[in-house]
Amino acid sequence: MPRAKTGVVRRRKHKKILKMAKGYWGLRSKSVRKAKETLFSAAIHSYNDRKRKKRDFRRLWIVRINAAARQHGLNYSTFMNGLKKAGIALDRKVLADLAVRNPEAFQALVEKAKAATA
Repeated sequence: MPRAKTGVVRRRKHKKILKMAKGYWGLRSKSVRKAKETLFSAAIHSYNDRKRKKRDFRRLWIVRINAAARQHGLNYSTFMNGLKKAGIALDRKVLADLAVRNPEAFQALVEKAKAATA
């Protein structure tokens, strides 16, 4: 029985790795070993950054809400506390969007929050 070598299988695997590493700089796109290391590292970063993205957006929304609330004489924590007491359950994403796109509606929310805390 002839000896089975991994020529075809290995070549397919290598081609797949090099295809995924297309566009990388230098040996990272030419050498299979370097490409594999780079792809592994890239996978770790992409996984972590999917988690980080959620944190970053929440921080952005909080900054926007705080800036808009301060224009109306409240700080972020007082505004959020007032909304909670008033029974208004809007998430930060929606509040930040209102603050940017619809300042009149946001001002109405600020008035309700002020009334609830007073």
